[in-house]
Amino acid sequence: MSALDRLAPPLFIFIWATGYIVAKLAAPYADPLTFLSWRYAGVLVLMLGLALAARAPWPRGRALVHLAVAGLGIQALYLGGVWVAIRQGLPAGTAALIVNLQPVLVAALAPLIGERVAPRQWLGVALGLAGVVLVIWHKLTVGTSFGAPLLLCVMALLAITGGTLYQKRFVPQFDLRTGQVVQFAAALAATLPAAWLTEPMRIEWNASVLLAMAWSVLVLTAGGISLMFYMLRHGRVTAVSSTMYLVPSVTSVMAWLLFNETLGAQAIVGMGVTLLGVYLVVARKPETPA
Repeated sequence: MSALDRLAPPLFIFIWATGYIVAKLAAPYADPLTFLSWRYAGVLVLMLGLALAARAPWPRGRALVHLAVAGLGIQALYLGGVWVAIRQGLPAGTAALIVNLQPVLVAALAPLIGERVAPRQWLGVALGLAGVVLVIWHKLTVGTSFGAPLLLCVMALLAITGGTLYQKRFVPQFDLRTGQVVQFAAALAATLPAAWLTEPMRIEWNASVLLAMAWSVLVLTAGGISLMFYMLRHGRVTAVSSTMYLVPSVTSVMAWLLFNETLGAQAIVGMGVTLLGVYLVVARKPETPA
C-alpha cells in the first residue's frame, strides 16, 4: 500500500468535513445555487489550466457521456440539494443524518456492480449509522423537515449514491484533471440556469465569502473530490462510502473549536461507535494460511 493510499482516507474525511464550515461562512451572504455556480466555474478554470499544462488525455466517446452523467449526480444534484435544503430551513443535523444514509444504500446496491458485502461489513455499516445518530442527535429537530427541504435532501442522497455507483461501474479509470473538467462543466450547465430561474443570484464579495470560495475551489472540490475519485479507483465503493460516516464527527469537533458549539459526552461516544463501524467495513479480512 502506497503512502497516498494510507493518507487519502483521513485527508478526505478532514476536507469533506469542512464543507459544513464553508456553508456556514457563506450562507448569510450568498444564494446557494449562485455560490455553487461560481464554485463550479472556479474549479473548471483550475482543472482546465492543469489539464492543458500537463497535456492530459481527454475522455472520448461513451466515457465523456458517463463522466458528465456522474458529475450531475455527484456535484450538481448532491450539493445543490443539500445547500438549498439547508437554506430553506432543514436543520444541518437532519441534513447530515439523511446524507449519511449513503453507506447503507451503497452497501445494499453494491452487488449491482459486482461487489459482495460481508456480514462483518454490514455490522460496520449499522454501527456507523448508529454512531452518526448519537453524534448529531442533539441537532435533530422535526419542524419543517417533512416539506420540500426534506425531499431536496433525499434527492441529494440518491444523487450522490447513484452518481458514485454509476461512475464506479461505467468509468472507473480516467484522468482526474480532464475528467473533472467534464464533470464540473456538466454541473455548471445544470446549476447556473437553475440559479437564474429560482434565485436573485445575490452574492456579497466580502472576506467570509472570498475565504469560503477559495477553500471550496482549491481544497473542498479540487482536493476532496480528487481524493474521493482516487479512492474509488483503488478501493471498493462500499469501503470508500463508509468513510463518510466519520464526517459528522469531525465536523462537530471543528464546530466546537471554531464556533463554540456544544460537544457532549453522547457525541464523543457516537464518534467511537462510528470509528468502530468504519473499521469493520474497511479492515481487510485476514488471509487463511495455506
